[in-house]
Amino acid sequence: MTTSPALPAAVRIVEMGPRDGLQNEKRLVSADTKVELVRRLEAAGLKAIETTAFVSPKWVPQMGDNAEVLGRVLAAAVPGVAYPVLTPNLKGFEAALAAGAKEVAVFGAASESFSRKNINCSIAESLERFRPVTEAARAAGVRVRGYVSCVAGCPYEGAVAPQAVAEVAATLMDMGCYEISLGDTIGSGNPASIARMLEAVMRRVPAARLAGHYHDTYGMAVANIHASLQMGVAVFDASVGGLGGCPYAAGASGNVATEDVVWLLNGLGVGTGIDLDALVDVAAWISAQLEREPASRVARAVLAKRAQAGCA
Repeated sequence: MTTSPALPAAVRIVEMGPRDGLQNEKRLVSADTKVELVRRLEAAGLKAIETTAFVSPKWVPQMGDNAEVLGRVLAAAVPGVAYPVLTPNLKGFEAALAAGAKEVAVFGAASESFSRKNINCSIAESLERFRPVTEAARAAGVRVRGYVSCVAGCPYEGAVAPQAVAEVAATLMDMGCYEISLGDTIGSGNPASIARMLEAVMRRVPAARLAGHYHDTYGMAVANIHASLQMGVAVFDASVGGLGGCPYAAGASGNVATEDVVWLLNGLGVGTGIDLDALVDVAAWISAQLEREPASRVARAVLAKRAQAGCA
């Protein structure tokens, strides 16, 4: 009889909804709604909430209120909750620092084509842009998280070599990123391809410094999280209600829904510290603000069960 690999006793979830989830909404979402979303996520038990992005409003209009949103969130910050923000370059970092940021994230790609389409430079050039950011962050006592996009597949190149992912992840770690989030940007990964990728990355970066960021385009995100858990990864990015997508990857859905991840982990007996019912309420609320149903299967199932019970 085979023995299943031991799973982590607890998992840390990094909530992407306010930034990754909202950044591509065509209709501008008010600062009031963004701040309220963060407040509701805090109340549901989230301890890491990526709040906004300090990027050019010319390219990402939705994040044009970044300083206001972060300032208002930090003015009533909950002890023990982290509010990281995305900063693509030194200019963005300086603006984030001025707004009070204590943690920032930089993002690279494992695909040359995606890097050029997304941030208009090669992988090597993008990594060099991050060096002054990590140096400035170290001097200011600000933590830096690194993202690697297209770790399983690229919309322009197809499958991405695991070794290419490992190289970018190791470079970000060497620059001083405390954690590397591995993003399946187009959601093309499956448990086998994600395992191959993680095997290559873990030869360069320890599992304790890795996070999974899996989009759900092909419905594989939860399965990929389970495979990653079995390999020792204990941090996952997720987006309430399944919000989000990628403007440079046609058809890509949002990051895996936070509710779906919590349902999985609850079933596996892995702790999260998150109240699932409260989280479903957040998903229903933000989806209503955006005038649509939650993309999360768990949220839809829980809401339908509540409605049925209410009619009984």
